[in-house]
Order: sequence, then C-alpha cells, then structure tokens
Amino acid sequence: MKIHEYQAKDFFTQYSIPVAEGIVCRDVDSCLETYKNLFSEVVVIKAQVHTGGRGKAGGVKIAKSPQEVRQHAEAILGMDIKGFKVDRVMVAQGVNIASEYYLSFVIDRNSRSVVLIMSREGGMDIEEVAATAPEKIIKIAIDPLIGIPEFLARKAAFMLFDSFDVVKQAVPLIQNLYKLFTETDASLAEINPLVVTKEGKLIAIDGKMNFDDNALYRQPEVEALFEPDEEEKREQDAKSKGFSYVHLKGKIGCMVNGAGLAMATMDMIKLYGGEPANFLDIGGSSNPNKVIEAMKLLTSDPEVNVVLINIFGGITRCDDVARGLIEAFKYLKTDIPVVIRLTGTNEAEGRELLKGTSFHSAQTMSMAISKSVELSKSRIK
Repeated sequence: MKIHEYQAKDFFTQYSIPVAEGIVCRDVDSCLETYKNLFSEVVVIKAQVHTGGRGKAGGVKIAKSPQEVRQHAEAILGMDIKGFKVDRVMVAQGVNIASEYYLSFVIDRNSRSVVLIMSREGGMDIEEVAATAPEKIIKIAIDPLIGIPEFLARKAAFMLFDSFDVVKQAVPLIQNLYKLFTETDASLAEINPLVVTKEGKLIAIDGKMNFDDNALYRQPEVEALFEPDEEEKREQDAKSKGFSYVHLKGKIGCMVNGAGLAMATMDMIKLYGGEPANFLDIGGSSNPNKVIEAMKLLTSDPEVNVVLINIFGGITRCDDVARGLIEAFKYLKTDIPVVIRLTGTNEAEGRELLKGTSFHSAQTMSMAISKSVELSKSRIK
C-alpha cells in the first residue's frame, strides 16, 4: 500500500522528523490562500500522486509570487503523471538548500533484514546514481534484535555528513525513521532529498512510505489512508471472490488452479516468448460460478488479447470447469480467444463438453501455451 507525500510527512512529524511546512490544496484558490498563510516568499507546488518521477514530469514547480502560484497550480492540477491524474497539490515552504542526500529504510529479501540505504547524491537522479555509480550508495543491514542504537546511528551519520553539527541532528532522525518504519509495518520509508539548509538545518523536504498489505489489519491509522487505484481495486475484488490475483503487464490472461501451477504457467509463457497478463489462482473449488467470475475478471483487462486456462484436476473437476466456461460465455460478449488445457479428474468428460465450442482445446501444457503465445502475437497490431 502506498500513501501520498503529505501523508508520509504527517507520520514524519509524529516521529519528530523535521519537515518543510506544507498544506494540501485541491484547487487554485486554496493554493493562493495557502501562499499567503505560509509567510514564505518562495514556495514549492508539488503534485500528490502515487508514483515517482513527479519532478521530471513537470509536477513540481517553484513559485515566488501569487501570479506564479496560480500559473503553476493551474498547470499541475489535472495533469496526468504516469497514468495518475493529479487531483491535489502540496504548497510547501521554500528551503535554502545547501546540499541534498538520500536516506531510506527498506525490506531486503536477500539479507532477510531491514536495510538502511544512504547516499550523498540525493535528489531526482538517485536511480541513475544507483545504476551508474553504485559505489556512492551505502547499505547497512539492521539486526532486528538490536535495531539502531545510538552508536550505529552515529556511525551511519558520519558516513553521510562531514559536519559534526549536522551529524548530531542526523542521529535522532535516523533512529526515529527506523522506529516509524517498524512500528507502522512499512516496507519502505524514504527521504529524498534529505537536505542540509544554508542555515545548517537538516530537513526532509520529500517523503515516501509504502506498507505491508498483510499487516494493515493491525494498522488502522495506515489503512484509513488507502486510496486504491483501478489495478488495486481489481485485486481487491478478486480477493473478495476467493481468488489469488496479481495484475501484470502482459497480454495472455491466465486462469490456473494452484499457485505452483500458476507460477509454472507464467514461466512457460515467458519461455515460449509471450507475456503473462496476471497471476490468477482460482483454488481447488469445483464451483462453476468461480470460473464465471474469473473469466469476467480476465476479460475486464483491456490489455488481455488471449485467455489461457490451465487446469490440473485433483479436487477441481475438469467437467465442472468446462460447464463453468460454457455458462460464462452465455453472458460474456468477447472476441478474445480462449485456450484450454484440462488434465486430471474427469478430463475426458470436460473435453467432451467443450467439443463444438469456440474454445481452443489442448491436451498438454506445452501445446496450450504454444497456441496461446501464437494467438497473442497474431492479435498484436
């Protein structure tokens, strides 16, 4: 789960992490009123969307007068940034930046720990720095039984800053950010940039936080901030119907029973040169209604141009899956081709039911995936 920058900064404030003051506005008049109330000659108008790259997309602008505030607010509100429409902006106090840094905590599955990531090259190009100059990225794995005592925070601060005055400010900031990260079940807590002002103050002028979806049940304050996008709404709807569903970016929609078989199916689609559009495990039920709902879910994705159904009948009976498909297509009007592989319990009965239908039937997994990839490529214009 993601939250907006202003929401992350609210958490920062709760944990005594210094931030530049800012107010969220949803229209131009509110931006002008905020400009007056901040008593700052220079303000920054920042788009609030659940994606990065706002600055490079033109979603972050500096304003030095009411006229510039109006001009930038009108340009940013309603802007599309990577598919996200901007419906609110933050008007924040300008800061006299002397230098910029990067600081974050993230879950690292390789080390099976939280990792503190730092760099003296903070700002918009941090991804480029990580790709072209990885030696400028500092990583410290955190022992969960120890956390970040003062000696470790001090060590990290000296690796990042040269000024002892700034180090003294950084030590509690690093400890408080880690405390925020762990106490809210976050998967990412990022400050980029973390700046040192010309007055020698350490301030977080941007913030980003992501959270573990599986822990939201014990984080009501975080869950209340959830604003699902269309993709997340689709995944929530699938979960409510008993499916395990993850949306991907490919063209071949997959309906499979069993998580292991679903993973193998996606791997083989890639092997044959195709791109899976999703992970979808319908589980072990033989209920035909599940098949109907799964087909509705897959065909609602505008990127899907072929549906591959891969069923290994154990608990799930192949004839029930076939009946569900036949029933589903009485109501679903689509020209998307459907490739089916039925193997296992009642597979002969299932294949018999599908004879004379528009479905493409295959006896083996390789045949089904090969046919799906072939059909998908033929339908790409």
